[in-house]
Amino acid sequence: MSLEIRKMTLDDIPAVVALDQMSFSLPWPERSFRFELTDNPASRSWVAEVDGRIVGMIVNWLLVDEVHVATIATHPDFRRQGIAKKLLSHSLHYMAGEGAISSFLEVRESNIAAREMYRKFGYIEVGRRKRYYKDNDEDAILMTLEGLSVEKLRSWKV
Repeated sequence: MSLEIRKMTLDDIPAVVALDQMSFSLPWPERSFRFELTDNPASRSWVAEVDGRIVGMIVNWLLVDEVHVATIATHPDFRRQGIAKKLLSHSLHYMAGEGAISSFLEVRESNIAAREMYRKFGYIEVGRRKRYYKDNDEDAILMTLEGLSVEKLRSWKV
């Protein structure tokens, strides 16, 4: 498998929306991805491709010196192959180069696989948002990664 990570483009939106819809019960509308690429100066968005097919995506926001992981998804046929880890590592490396020193995110309480991946990166659980997800009133777990630096990232094995 030859994986390429590159910046998301407007041409990628149909595939990204389809990926989001098959990954989440509350997917983003197409206009949200378009906004990220055209109107949100804080947004940093990438896709992962295998043989020209988009199999993963990530949208982050650089807020002063913090990376907010807004959404990340891998195509169901390509899960458990390290694609999300590579997308997250790529984006954190890139944004640390832009001055980011920490990261935070919300993740569904039931998404054990994602929570474990984030823990491997050094994220810790710092709180919860009660009934955050409106489709089933599930709580969101808040996770934070402190001490983000280019040097620290170089030592990660992805």
